[in-house]
Amino acid sequence: MSRKTPAPDVRALDVAALTDVQAKKELLALGKEILEHDRRYYLHDAPTVLDEEYDVLRRRNEAIEQRFPALVRSDSPSKRVGAPVASGFSKVVHRAPMLSLQNAFAEDEVREFVARVRRFLSLSDDEPVVLVAEPKIDGLSASLRYENGRYVQGATRGDGVTGEDVTENIRSLPEVPATLKGASPAVLEVRGEVYMGGDEFTALNAAQEKAGKQLYANRRNGAAGSLRQIDPSVTAARKLRFFGYAIGEVSGIAWSSHWEFLQLLRKWGFPTNPLAKRCETVEDALALHREIAAGRKGLGYDIDGVVYKVDRLDWQERLGMVS
Repeated sequence: MSRKTPAPDVRALDVAALTDVQAKKELLALGKEILEHDRRYYLHDAPTVLDEEYDVLRRRNEAIEQRFPALVRSDSPSKRVGAPVASGFSKVVHRAPMLSLQNAFAEDEVREFVARVRRFLSLSDDEPVVLVAEPKIDGLSASLRYENGRYVQGATRGDGVTGEDVTENIRSLPEVPATLKGASPAVLEVRGEVYMGGDEFTALNAAQEKAGKQLYANRRNGAAGSLRQIDPSVTAARKLRFFGYAIGEVSGIAWSSHWEFLQLLRKWGFPTNPLAKRCETVEDALALHREIAAGRKGLGYDIDGVVYKVDRLDWQERLGMVS
């Protein structure tokens, strides 16, 4: 009888110390684990790990891929957003993909992001890079399509390319206009977040408990589970809310900045987050993050960070979209 020495925990190793064989094996394992977490989160609205734990897995996967680009898998989590469409819903193919955001966990990473923007655009040191900062609402991303000013279709993000048709469910949200106010593009897709307030979430879980049903883990899952109901009347009864924040497909853009687009959203009848701010410098953007973080508990809805967007749309087009 021989006693084998236990193999070292690969994830305890620094990425720089991994061999090709170890990296390949870990990327396979991370891909499977992250996919399972994505299914539980996006399809079943029942996560089993904290957001912080999930972020650790994602960041390690990205770090390994950066060091071993030849080992990046076609089904890598870095190439995927969300999860496939659940059964019971018709599919909607997004005309423009709905992608996720690059994460930064430290202020220096945000400064480096702006520095990369400056380098890519070949901007001089005195050329301002104006950002728009908005709270990142922890809800369910949705795309609302309007044709000639009238709401015609609503879809979840799904895997970023194909979402779930939840047209009637979104129609039941009181903050979503059936008809846009004033002049608008012939085709306009407004993207935003469906979310649930604290009082509504408490009432929902109380009703779930009374009915002997499983409780929702948090407001994000409450919102997602409520929007993704086969019966729209159930969605309507749960008092979901909506913030608009981005453009999907549009026939002709008559504005030049993201900040201008947010003002148009309000004119058309959409709610936008009142904490959104146009920041002239990266330090202004970081200061807003600290301010929002300090008042996070009193917001009445959950957030999981602050989103920074380059304000100028022509610069956004040159920079391209990242997943």
